[in-house]
Amino acid sequence: MATLDSKVPKGPLAEKWSKHKNDIKLVNPANKRNIDIIVVGTGLAGASASATLAELGYNVKTFCYQDSPRRAHSIAAQGGVNAAKNYQGDGDSVYRLFYDTIKGGDYRSREANVHRLAEVSTNIIDQCVAQGVPFAREYGGLLDNRSFGGVQVSRTFYAKGQTGQQLLLGAYSAMNRQIQRGKIKSYTRHEMMDLVLVDGKARGIIARDLVSGEIERHGAHAVVLATGGYGNVFFLSTYCMGANVMAAWRAHRRGAYFANPCFTQIHPTCIPVSGDHQSKLTLMSESLRNDGRIWVPKNLEDAKAIREGRLKPVQIAEEDRDYFLERRYPAFGNLVPRDVASRAAKERCDAGHGVNKTGEAVYLDFDSAIMRYGREKANTSGLKDADDKTVRALGEKIVEAKYGNLFQMYEKIADENPYKTPMKIYPAVHYAMGGLWVDYNLMTTIPGCYAAGEANFSDHGANRLGASALMQGLADGYFVLPYTIGDYLADDIQTGAIDTQSAEFDQAEKAVREKLERLMSGSGTHSVDYYHKKLGKIMWNKCGMSRNAKELQEAIDEIAALRKDFYKNVRIPGSADTKNQELEKAGRVADFLELGELFALDALNRNESCGGHFREECQTEDGEALRDDENYRYVAAWEFKGEPKDAVLHKEELVYENIELKTRSYK
Repeated sequence: MATLDSKVPKGPLAEKWSKHKNDIKLVNPANKRNIDIIVVGTGLAGASASATLAELGYNVKTFCYQDSPRRAHSIAAQGGVNAAKNYQGDGDSVYRLFYDTIKGGDYRSREANVHRLAEVSTNIIDQCVAQGVPFAREYGGLLDNRSFGGVQVSRTFYAKGQTGQQLLLGAYSAMNRQIQRGKIKSYTRHEMMDLVLVDGKARGIIARDLVSGEIERHGAHAVVLATGGYGNVFFLSTYCMGANVMAAWRAHRRGAYFANPCFTQIHPTCIPVSGDHQSKLTLMSESLRNDGRIWVPKNLEDAKAIREGRLKPVQIAEEDRDYFLERRYPAFGNLVPRDVASRAAKERCDAGHGVNKTGEAVYLDFDSAIMRYGREKANTSGLKDADDKTVRALGEKIVEAKYGNLFQMYEKIADENPYKTPMKIYPAVHYAMGGLWVDYNLMTTIPGCYAAGEANFSDHGANRLGASALMQGLADGYFVLPYTIGDYLADDIQTGAIDTQSAEFDQAEKAVREKLERLMSGSGTHSVDYYHKKLGKIMWNKCGMSRNAKELQEAIDEIAALRKDFYKNVRIPGSADTKNQELEKAGRVADFLELGELFALDALNRNESCGGHFREECQTEDGEALRDDENYRYVAAWEFKGEPKDAVLHKEELVYENIELKTRSYK
């Protein structure tokens, strides 16, 4: 077993990052002009990293499979971005954000990385305001904040329900400036097919032009992977349909360890599945849990009547409603972390209290918030004796100002007015805490190959707190990677341009072409989606919200058999040397079929419950997650050995010097 060197600096926790920046090597501006960096992925992590690296003087090439960096899935993030500004004066601090993140991740993340994230969070807001991001503001003009799950303070900055879009536009504008200067060369509609190693170092990629089908070679002194998460291994998820694991997985096959693949997040507030032909799910922002109350009917007869259409939710009396999160977790109520809320919703539905036709939905109700806001508005407007109709109208306007686009989106999809009747929600796959293993500098186990944002494992442990994805992506891209990558590149100032006509590039391109030929050689029995859906059902049923040893082993065997059938019988029309979207999907599903097996293996190996990984054999008497800190307080980093079943486990022991390890409680 190899020793994983996290390269965490010595010294007090609060001084590690500052000391590290002072100690690492630098590249002077004249030398930066001679160094090339490839950034794969142009979401928040990739766009912010690209813009900042180019601003520093490096030559940057960016790659994305979309027609524009503006279409990265970061655009779909709704609720907000965390930062320890303490604008509300409610007791927030860098330490509090650090603590909440470690606790929210169920004590399975690296202390030093999380504290650094909390430290630089405050810079993110200043950066984005300077770029013109239209954050919501209070009546006095100060930036507004709201609360998210797992915390008891308001630290989430937001732009209505469009925060990801606005932040991405800010990063994209910074990219565009560098594109115009000639410091960034943007390759859109390109997909990374393989990572190229020269003398053991990442020195470029093989990419496919998705319009022409041409295979291209691109060299660089370092490669940054910022390609997001792998939640589409479940097929149905809140990810965009194109999201995939290809770049990270191809790097894994070249030697980058893959960490904690079983740590995926189930988000509690998703619009429920509507039918077998659905291709993706839509998220309702966690910000809605600020004001929405989650409940199901107390009586099974009422729940059955609602499912059969004989009763409406507004007809259920208050005393006959079970606000189960408020009942089980009084200290946090509806703002418990996502994993806790998701399991609680599943438990109620499994007990027969679900409220849609399939029995897999609970209510998210805004009635009390509408009336509360309406009364406040009536009082401040001098309407002391306003009737309920007037109060409701005033309250709806305030809720519309805060969440209007989310309510509109829900109504378009569900064909129900959420101002008049509660939303129906149910948990769904939303985020991947696992990813490529990286050290404190964000470098993988391959020298010169870095991973940023959701593509790495480093900051969220076994469960991500809401509004922390945008925080990590921007922190990595704007404020971490631009410092740490120089420490590595300082040794490359005399290397010269990377020759893409070398034997290593020849070999990598040959492997890519052979892979494409293998995919095209299937007998043509089933479509790519047929296999993706099959895989998704295995993953959801046996590796989803709860897991057990028997079903995880079954999943491993079933996925291996499905992968074998895939290569034998998949049908891909067209040819490999032209635009071919089925071939694109096939390459991605082929990687999911390997990742899925490693996912199940990792979940089987981790015989404990923590965060989003819930083993049925490991739970308390009242159904809460039961960790095993003595045996599993480590990062599981897997080394590729040809087949997922043959992967070798390496462990990075997690040391907590500043936080006491204890059972999470939100009661």
